Amino acid sequence: MLKSLSRAAHLAARFSSRSASVPVTPVIRSALNPSSRPFTRSIWSMCHNGAASGYRPKLLTSKGLLPSASCGCGGLHTDGDKAFAEFLTDELKEEKKIQKNKTLPKMSGGWELELNGTEAKLIRSIAGEKVTITFNVNNSIPPQLEEEPEQTQKGQENEPEIVSTPNFVVEVTKQGATNSLVFDCHFPEDETSHGEGEEESDIFAIREVSFQPEGDTEWKETSYTLNTDSLDWALYDHLMDFLADRGVDNTFADELIELSTSLEHQEYIKFLEDLSSFVKCK
Repeated sequence: MLKSLSRAAHLAARFSSRSASVPVTPVIRSALNPSSRPFTRSIWSMCHNGAASGYRPKLLTSKGLLPSASCGCGGLHTDGDKAFAEFLTDELKEEKKIQKNKTLPKMSGGWELELNGTEAKLIRSIAGEKVTITFNVNNSIPPQLEEEPEQTQKGQENEPEIVSTPNFVVEVTKQGATNSLVFDCHFPEDETSHGEGEEESDIFAIREVSFQPEGDTEWKETSYTLNTDSLDWALYDHLMDFLADRGVDNTFADELIELSTSLEHQEYIKFLEDLSSFVKCK
């Protein structure tokens, strides 16, 4: 009897410590504000915070009940599934309510957009050259940063916004050339916003440069790759000017973030719809 009481007290203490609140922190780059939306991803937030604290919210925790009914799909139908489906219905309503762009925004500069699921290609021809930009919205949401409690309380009043800042690859092809010049680019965390009065700097950066066979989807590791971390700044500036002359500049980068944010949000809503249908067994 004493052992049972001791074990119950121990479990209660563990539950209390695990259910301690985890501070909500804003998403970085919210200052960009390109077609972004409030941080309302309850599923992601609950799972992320739960993983950090070791506690799973009861809403998403299966109670191990036997199915109360069956359907043609042969799936389980528990009370947990019903609660999950109701939650997804509410989540979808909120996400569709805050969706700013029902259609994807267009890029200026004559870029043609091609979509393949979460992957997007922007293609432009100029003076006999072909410029292709490829990016994928998967894993394009920056991670959260921990903040001080006072900043967290202020952040709850003004909800942070989700912005998609994907890595992207620029491929420049010239007529008669056997290989394409390929740039691996990204958005550094400290270069995506500028205060008033500050000199404008590039909001994206080149990580690597290499010559690759035209049209190849895989980066050929046997081709020499120039890493810009230790590159002479004069050469780096010329490479950035080379891209700017072909329409890949700060204006393009801002529009790319807006396009990627809208596409990522569309894919997220579609995922919630598919998840809801799967849970409801439709």
